[in-house]
Amino acid sequence: MKALFAHHALLPDGWRKNVLLQWDDRGNFTAVQADAVAAPGIPSARLVMPGMVNLHSHAFQRALGGLTEVAGDTKDSFWTWRDLMYRFARNITPEQMEAIAAQLYSECLRHGYTSICEFHYVQRAPDGAMYPQASETAQRVIAAARHAGIGMTMLPVLYSYAGFGELPLKPEQARFRTDARDVLKIIGELEPLRDAQVEIGVAPHSLRAASVAQIREVLEHLPKARPVHIHIAEQQGEVQQSLDFSGKRPVQYLFEQLPVDARWCLVHATHLTQDEVTAIACSGAVAGLCPTTEANLGDGLFPLESFLEQGGRIGVGSDSHVSQSAVEELRWLEYGQRLLQQRRNIAVSGEERRVGDFLWQAALQGGAQAAGRPVGALAAGKRADLLVLDDDHPNLDGIDAADVLGCFVFSGNDNLVRDVMVGGQWVVRGQKHVAQPAITTRFKKTLAELRELRA
Repeated sequence: MKALFAHHALLPDGWRKNVLLQWDDRGNFTAVQADAVAAPGIPSARLVMPGMVNLHSHAFQRALGGLTEVAGDTKDSFWTWRDLMYRFARNITPEQMEAIAAQLYSECLRHGYTSICEFHYVQRAPDGAMYPQASETAQRVIAAARHAGIGMTMLPVLYSYAGFGELPLKPEQARFRTDARDVLKIIGELEPLRDAQVEIGVAPHSLRAASVAQIREVLEHLPKARPVHIHIAEQQGEVQQSLDFSGKRPVQYLFEQLPVDARWCLVHATHLTQDEVTAIACSGAVAGLCPTTEANLGDGLFPLESFLEQGGRIGVGSDSHVSQSAVEELRWLEYGQRLLQQRRNIAVSGEERRVGDFLWQAALQGGAQAAGRPVGALAAGKRADLLVLDDDHPNLDGIDAADVLGCFVFSGNDNLVRDVMVGGQWVVRGQKHVAQPAITTRFKKTLAELRELRA
């Protein structure tokens, strides 16, 4: 029997005692039974919970960590950071992308993510030519996910323009260039890679980089259940550009032009009017929030409380990977609201008054929806993805289950994730990734090569 006995497990309806978890050879839970009796020979753990979904990632940006924290001659912003990122991306090879992604995914796993949505837009060679296989770089990133053992939703990016009104791309954006036909070709090439661990969706980069007509064309040919992600309303400058072009704010323009529904994930959605907050909440789309990156880039704060009051769905992602910790994203999602409103304990509901529990469960549900995969819960039919917490750590030693998530999210900076399972396979044991030596050796070599180019 493939099974684990949890003295305490976080199920969709909250913490339950004496839970027997069973899964099959395909890595799917077949039974999750509370109030069970521990059978001889079955491994046990004290604190077990579902792994988090990272709903927004640009894996190659992991190699930029710490290198953009130097002020320029003018006031720095998202736009100056973006120019630096473009220069960094100019010469990365597919092999280097794979090495960087594998390192990132191993780190995400060690910190509690078991699935990731890869918003992948470095598609072309450094000279701007398409690789013989249009999906070359996407295949490399999927290979990295398989090596690390993380579940993936690959989102090839539609990226045609430098700004609203179909402005031509800049030379430094040549590696990102795709039109509707390119993206559909990439998706077609990736279809044979779809399985229980990998889903394929699409990501129009933004309304400034993809036209409405292009997005419609792609959606007409995309299977109806596939996830659709888009950057939206991240920066005030983007909002103003949209107003200048269309007379509409980005979210307003999106909803007027396209049928946004529950398969959409609107990433960032930072700068919203109340009507736009309501529109997103009522559509069933997920707001993809990336607090550490949004803070790092000076984006602003999402109107969380109003969105949640209207039944809005949320998930979190690590985006540019200044952090690989699900805990840190959730902590700063809440802390940003506390600073903004000068209050405490914002992310709660009438049914759930514990902030840590509310945030983890809400992000699980929203992340699973955005991923388009059966993840995000310890339940029959879902993928056998789970975390075992370090109950020997002082923060968790002897604690009541009801207080676990409060301490996990809001107490200290030690990583409290001890073991991680994805699809029924242990990928982290004792806080060490099972393939870490090989992954890290390759990553260090890649960093040395990239830093030599930067010098």
